Amino acid sequence: MSAPSKATYVRQHRLFGADARVAFLYLIPAFAVMSIITFYPLLYQVWMSFTDFQTQNLRSGAPTPPWIWFGNYIKILTNDIAGIPNYDFLRLLAFNLFWAFSNVIIHVCLGVAIALLLNQRRLIGRQIYRAIFVLPVVIPPIIVATVWRNMFDTSNGAINFLLAIILRMPPGGVQIAWLTDPGNPIPFFPLLPLSYFALLTANVWLGWPLNAVVATGALQSIPQDLYEAVEIDGGGPWTKFRVVTLTYLRPAMLPFAIYGFVITFNLFYLSYFMSAGGPFGRTELLVTQAYRLVNDQHLYGVAAAFSVIMFLILLVLTLITNRLTKATASYVD
Repeated sequence: MSAPSKATYVRQHRLFGADARVAFLYLIPAFAVMSIITFYPLLYQVWMSFTDFQTQNLRSGAPTPPWIWFGNYIKILTNDIAGIPNYDFLRLLAFNLFWAFSNVIIHVCLGVAIALLLNQRRLIGRQIYRAIFVLPVVIPPIIVATVWRNMFDTSNGAINFLLAIILRMPPGGVQIAWLTDPGNPIPFFPLLPLSYFALLTANVWLGWPLNAVVATGALQSIPQDLYEAVEIDGGGPWTKFRVVTLTYLRPAMLPFAIYGFVITFNLFYLSYFMSAGGPFGRTELLVTQAYRLVNDQHLYGVAAAFSVIMFLILLVLTLITNRLTKATASYVD
């Protein structure tokens, strides 16, 4: 048997040497805490998804729920869930994906545009503006949902009053049922009810500030010499933006866009507290549907399977997006 190579010896020394053992000892407390609060609940939920877990199984000393293999997953995918009106998994998934993608695109574009505007040195009071536009981030989510729900109220909402002023109509002259109208404002795209646009407005107000903060940090890290070099070569404002600005924005904005997609995909409080999933469940998200399975129907096994499906969908989308956009690659790659 040949002796191990020097490279193999170095790798083994790094993994099992004294320094590595000390590092592992420091990691043990964190790993123990993560095992209790993260890994064990995740594994337990996966186990629940393959069982007929009911309310009686929550009691201490209750019998083990029967193992039904992929029965819960089949119920979800074939729309065989009693007690939930207008349930359609494919429609629910399509709306959830469109909701997340449309929000993230608007958040990133608007955040970058405002960051570029506030990055102008000649703009007076730009530090004050940067401090003000992060206010939506610090407001509790339940307050955000409640305020926007009242603003879109049919009879007394500020949005309808504003439209009445713009259209020069008397107060109360506009009675748009933003959150309850079952009609389709875009006839050829029946996936989006009117309440989607109300939710979109609220979430855009809430989501663009953090994108602007990230974009501002990336813009301030760009060396000014690069802009001067492009200008010497005869490049105009569009060339500077395309060659320099976008190149340096990509490593910061793409990972944050993926993070924003995951957050928006699982954005519980707007759909639940603002539109209540209506009308007729058309603004229901996967996360709110899973919550209703637990809270209203007490179908714990089905809800666990729902959560596993959500995790797999997000995992696949994140891997594909990261592969196509090279979101974790730096600008020098």
